[in-house]
Amino acid sequence: MQKKPLPIIVRNHVHPFGAFARWVATATGRPVAFILAALVILVWLVTGPIFHFSDTWQLVINTGTTIITFLMVFLIQNTQNRDSVAVQVKLDELIRSDGDAHNALMDLEELTEEELMAIKDRYEQLARDARGALHRGKSDTGSPKV
Repeated sequence: MQKKPLPIIVRNHVHPFGAFARWVATATGRPVAFILAALVILVWLVTGPIFHFSDTWQLVINTGTTIITFLMVFLIQNTQNRDSVAVQVKLDELIRSDGDAHNALMDLEELTEEELMAIKDRYEQLARDARGALHRGKSDTGSPKV
């Protein structure tokens, strides 16, 4: 008797912070954002002689860039965390849907560093064996047992 898969409930509800973080990450990754940032720096440089390169003039750019950088770290990290989880779930689904795949590989990110390195070492050995087979004129295709 085959088990029925658990139903997956997909909602289109997006948390406001997540939506804002994705929008900022997308907007700041565009060329126009770089051009605007470069223009701000250029304006700041041009105003240097006007303000006699004062401490206040320097403090303006230092404070502005520090605040923007500090906030961007959290916005970009939120977006990367979400994307990482989405990719991981997609990979888990590919593993789950392949009858010959090892389902134990679905949550590798939850393993300890030592456990993960042991599995990585095994797969690296499989790759070395496959390259050796190619050098001997054999095929490197197939699904060797792990």
